[in-house]
Amino acid sequence: MACFIHADLDAFYASVEQLDHPEYRGKPVIVGGLPGDRRSVVSTASYEARKYGVHSAMPIVRAYELCPGGIYLRGNMGRYREKSAEVMAIFSNYSPEVKQISIDEAFLDITGTEKLFGPPLETAKKLKAEVRDRTGLTVSLGIASNKYIAKIVSGISKPDGTSVIPPGDEEAFMRSLPVSKIWGAGNKTQEQFKTYGLKNGDDIYRLPLESLTSIFGKAFGLFLYRAVRGEGAASFDDERGTHSMSAERTFPYDLYDEFTIETELFAICQTIMFRLLDCQWQSRTVFIKIRYKDFTTTSAQESFGRPVSTINELFEHLSNLFHRKYHPGKGIRLIGAGLANLETGNAVRQGELFNSGSEKERDLEKYILEINKKFPGAALKKGRSWLTDT
Repeated sequence: MACFIHADLDAFYASVEQLDHPEYRGKPVIVGGLPGDRRSVVSTASYEARKYGVHSAMPIVRAYELCPGGIYLRGNMGRYREKSAEVMAIFSNYSPEVKQISIDEAFLDITGTEKLFGPPLETAKKLKAEVRDRTGLTVSLGIASNKYIAKIVSGISKPDGTSVIPPGDEEAFMRSLPVSKIWGAGNKTQEQFKTYGLKNGDDIYRLPLESLTSIFGKAFGLFLYRAVRGEGAASFDDERGTHSMSAERTFPYDLYDEFTIETELFAICQTIMFRLLDCQWQSRTVFIKIRYKDFTTTSAQESFGRPVSTINELFEHLSNLFHRKYHPGKGIRLIGAGLANLETGNAVRQGELFNSGSEKERDLEKYILEINKKFPGAALKKGRSWLTDT
């Protein structure tokens, strides 16, 4: 039986700020902007701030009305990525397969690791203690036989908790779950739940698939049908088999700004290419996945005559795919990308592979990879400066 842990760092940005600034501890910290930033939204609120009703994606203006005495910060992404890298390095000690889905959360496949670390709850206890001792941060864990349920139960146990759904209890758990706890059901969907008198997973379970797709649309209706039966959600699974490599990011609020979306896509490209270099694989096929605020999902794939050799090249291919598939003005809740049809790194390459400075770029990326492996806290990254004409 498969076993997954969903690990979610508690109030991550705010917790890092409280870690670095002891004078902030025990006080409401709101990361995302200053009170005068009219267009800013809350990225993370400390648990002290949440007592005032402040939450992620709330406009800073509204947060200030609720909590005028809070500590407001624009944040330090470089520092957050550094701490994230420290935590992810710890996760990799407990699982041969760690899938990071955002800067502060990841899935760990701990199937078959009992002889190394003990039963799942014992593994969780050790992992939490190591994260706390080595980074000063706390993490909430959810344990289940599939990633979707693990994701939900990690949220139930926050902050600094651990929850487990034993194998065989998945459907019962989902049927007893209040609809407000169904991950992926946003405000609009919650209003639909109220309209149709759906209060828990069991109410949804009793509706036939045809009714669910009629009410919620084909994609989300099918998603709900599977979810309340305790099945895994496709958004967390590798949909392209074992001969691919991918990464994705789920955002705390819908993204509309294309530069911000491209920046997230570039970060995904770095994650993928560093993993590709580390495994000494190569690929000629790229794919992208876009999930919108209404939960509809679109994807595209394209193959090329030679393997993708650098982060910049991967970003260029994926950016082109993105702009061909994206519906401008439509909010994005998740973006994913990857490489398919992986080949060993010893495969024959065409002679023009390393033209136009690609060989130097690849050597630099290998060097960054080695530094990050030797010093996990370094969290070296490439920038996007090459995109602009300066």
